[in-house]
Amino acid sequence: MLSKEDIKRQWSKTYNTDGNPDWAHIFPYYDDDIIFQDTIQRIEGIDDFTKMCKRLTKRTKSLHMELLHVIQEDNIVMMEWIMTMTFRHTPKTSLYGTTRLTFNQEGKIIEQRDYYDLWGDIYNNVPVWRRIYRWFMRKVFG
Repeated sequence: MLSKEDIKRQWSKTYNTDGNPDWAHIFPYYDDDIIFQDTIQRIEGIDDFTKMCKRLTKRTKSLHMELLHVIQEDNIVMMEWIMTMTFRHTPKTSLYGTTRLTFNQEGKIIEQRDYYDLWGDIYNNVPVWRRIYRWFMRKVFG
């Protein structure tokens, strides 16, 4: 199983500010039966997971991830991060989130769950929508 230090080192190499991300060096750490889930999708299997990563690579002009905290307990690792992306024709957008990695008995990642507020972080860069979205969230969800 990867240590906290290994994770910091490997995931920091995944993203850069002067080009597209490259995940190739971390794919070997994932189990063939990986289950990936975030706020917009659920992916099962290493083939679909690598395809998803390649789609993100094609869509982003630049992507940088800053790992703030990495915490490990037994076979679970939690990472707090800021991911800053630039898509074609869009300003830089920062997403704030966490990732939970679950390791199996062989020390490979069997589950990855990313948690973030996609729309809230995107709308923070759009003046009119920012106010409408925040008003809506307060009004409907308290």
